[in-house]
Amino acid sequence: MVLIMLQLRDLPTPEVLAKFAERYPDADVTAIASFLHLLRVATDLSLALDACLSKHDLLQGRWWVLILLMREEHLSSTPSLLAEKVGVTRATMTGLIDSLEQSDLVQRVFDKADRRRVMIKLTAAGQAKLDVVMPDYYRRLRQCMQGLDENNRSQLQHILSLINLGIPALI
Repeated sequence: MVLIMLQLRDLPTPEVLAKFAERYPDADVTAIASFLHLLRVATDLSLALDACLSKHDLLQGRWWVLILLMREEHLSSTPSLLAEKVGVTRATMTGLIDSLEQSDLVQRVFDKADRRRVMIKLTAAGQAKLDVVMPDYYRRLRQCMQGLDENNRSQLQHILSLINLGIPALI
């Protein structure tokens, strides 16, 4: 399954939304406006993150794999667990691992008793890559979020949690 992120650049005006609400009585104008604005910001954040990571020859998929491996006590995990945590298919994860292995950022470690079992391990080069990327990422993230004080950030997290609870209604 390939996900294509569509980017709605032209958000509807309140007048356009009111027109839709006339035709479709279930249309909640403020809910629609808030949802579309959130979707627009999420898309822009994702694109900005990719732009930041591309300066370090990474995109989100490869970066998340490195992060997940760094979080593990032994800096290693199985491909299937990584795929689950990143939210991609096993085939997609295999491609990410292949790419990271070619760059010497991870290595496959095969079980001596059963060569079908493999662990993916963060290499020293992978850790060094993160040691360069993460300070830049954290600096940019701090700048991105500087318009929100601690209270605003807490409120935002609460609001996003509430929206997350409503996602099943879209499915």
